[in-house]
Amino acid sequence: MALPALATVVTPKAAKALAALDITTTEELLRHYPRRYARRGDLTDLASLRVGDTVTVFAEVLSSRSRPTRQRGRTMLEVVVTDGTGRLTLTFFGQAWRERQLAAGRRGMFSGKVGEFRGTRQLSHPEYVLIPAGDDIDADAVAAFASEIIPIYPATAALPSWRVSSCIELALPLAGQVPDPVPDSVRAASGLVTLPAALRHIHRPQSDADVRDAIHRLKFDEAFVLQAELLRRRQENRQSVAQPRAATGHGVLARFDAGLPYPLTAGQVAAGEDIASDIARGWPMQRLLQGEVGSGKTVVAVRAMLAVVEAGGQSALLAPTEVLAQQHFASIRTLLGPLAGEGIISEPGAVTVTLLTGSMAQPAKRQALLEIASGAAGIVVGTHALLQDSVQFADLGLVVVDEQHRFGVEQRARLTAKSADGTRPHLLVMTATPIPRTVAMTVFADLDVSSLTELPAGRAPITSHVVAAADQPRHLARVWERVVEEVALGRKAYVVCPRIGGEAGDRGSPQEDAAVSHGAVDLHAELQAGPLASVRLGLLHGRMPSEEKDAVMRRFAAEASLPDSIDVLVATTVVEVGVDVPSASVMAVMDSDRFGVSQLHQLRGRVGRGGLPGLCLLVTESADPSARERLSMVASTTDGFALSEYDLSVRREGDVLGAEQSGRTSSLRLLQVLQDQDIVTAAREHAQAVVDADPEFADTPGLRAAIAALSSDRAEFLEKS
Repeated sequence: MALPALATVVTPKAAKALAALDITTTEELLRHYPRRYARRGDLTDLASLRVGDTVTVFAEVLSSRSRPTRQRGRTMLEVVVTDGTGRLTLTFFGQAWRERQLAAGRRGMFSGKVGEFRGTRQLSHPEYVLIPAGDDIDADAVAAFASEIIPIYPATAALPSWRVSSCIELALPLAGQVPDPVPDSVRAASGLVTLPAALRHIHRPQSDADVRDAIHRLKFDEAFVLQAELLRRRQENRQSVAQPRAATGHGVLARFDAGLPYPLTAGQVAAGEDIASDIARGWPMQRLLQGEVGSGKTVVAVRAMLAVVEAGGQSALLAPTEVLAQQHFASIRTLLGPLAGEGIISEPGAVTVTLLTGSMAQPAKRQALLEIASGAAGIVVGTHALLQDSVQFADLGLVVVDEQHRFGVEQRARLTAKSADGTRPHLLVMTATPIPRTVAMTVFADLDVSSLTELPAGRAPITSHVVAAADQPRHLARVWERVVEEVALGRKAYVVCPRIGGEAGDRGSPQEDAAVSHGAVDLHAELQAGPLASVRLGLLHGRMPSEEKDAVMRRFAAEASLPDSIDVLVATTVVEVGVDVPSASVMAVMDSDRFGVSQLHQLRGRVGRGGLPGLCLLVTESADPSARERLSMVASTTDGFALSEYDLSVRREGDVLGAEQSGRTSSLRLLQVLQDQDIVTAAREHAQAVVDADPEFADTPGLRAAIAALSSDRAEFLEKS
């Protein structure tokens, strides 16, 4: 039996309010799980509240006082609540009558948005429900607090936690109608409670055991559904057809290896062997190549592309930005050296590398399209321009997607559909954001994974320091002195800003402008007129015309002795990945607290690439302890895998796999991939058995429905491209 529409379960007003939490169906309401639980008598840790958060706190009234305001005839009620260690002020205007309700000693739940006035955190006109203490609380409030364990829900200012709870109370009798994605045989073998019991217990637990059993069951559901879909896709891929692309062993790949000026790392050799084995098969390779910043992923990808060229096919490398595409084009030609050919007429045994971007002039674009369509281009490097219908490959054998998270499902599908004769090209996706093993098992189960953990010989160490500019303004001056010192040694420097700035259209709210003080355009002008007036500055950001961006990058990469060279590049995160300037030795990241852990790790990988020791200065004006801790962690290690695990462990609810906490529907509400490895492993084993026996899920309609209900955002993420 299908669940009834949400509007028939709750009131129209409640349904409208629930929509703000992206709850539009009865099942979504039942799967809106508590954020945490409180017990009657427990108090909220008020010290943990952050300005701007919408919160529900459980606290005791310490004092209540009504006083007149400057506006004639109006009063303001100030109520101070406490958890025994911290305090929070509640303010009500023109509602002095509440003083009788909110007498000292009363306990209750107070909901609102945390503000600040004269250094004191407060809730203005919060909604509240008091624990019954007599006849002054109505029956609904009594029912809300009847259970010893009180669920606290993700909520909004218009729909506080206890109103969410009331809505769920109306839907709970329908829990038995929610389709169960886990077959009875799997549930029994795993010792799980039934789905209706899990839903009832997570919302209305009578004991800690109820909560524990419900959460375990619902975590298993999430892991099982994900694994089943990923394993189905893996099986479906292996039923597709691809042309085997095995290198001969004595062609262009062998000559490339012989000409490398350094030995491959053990990880590069192992990854190369895995890829060679994959592309020699008759079904499409689907492999994820992950590695530390500077671990040599490009060399591994070039070797794979050359193997395909040697076998008579073409390879395409898809980059997310024109800057990165230009960098790849130049670096691949440099790596090939004498093996790099030119245009349609190349020397025998040479490989033509062709660039295609959206901003190219028409004559150059026509030439590139001709080289691609004729098969003369063995390796094609491009941006989204490669996805256009006008781009036709003679024989596309391999697609390499760099920074896979920058592309969506349809984009990858359009490129892989360009293979000839109904076959599919092999696929290699790359990421420089290391992924913990448990995450790879959870999210990338349909891909084979190769990891590069070593750095090639010649990579110098990078030292990172947190510069607390607000604490010691002199430290910021020292940053610019340090940059000038590096330039004096013939080296280059990056200054990275979180936004472009320089124009009204770029600015956000006044609060955002105050919190993010450094825009690239503005800072470039300040530095040019001030502490970096003695060096040659350049500016790079995403809104510049492509020709101008290319010109700036060429000048920055040029020898310092050349008159037109740029010494210091002030840029946004367009330099985050792929940009390779060997003489760059220092990077200052402004407002570094505004960047994520992985992004900071990516950014600092732009220095120390040419044998010179790297220096990364993480400049911050934030006093937020959590931000300081995050920056200190980045400064303490260059182990990207350790940083990735740390990053995952400290993300807020709803951000498990990278999406910002926004209340949007997500297939992972409870599963924590670092802590729940055992659940993921067990779910994967059972899902594999189900997929092997019934790949279309004909006998498991609940599982089929759960997979169909995966959010579009999550589906895109699962596609890895």
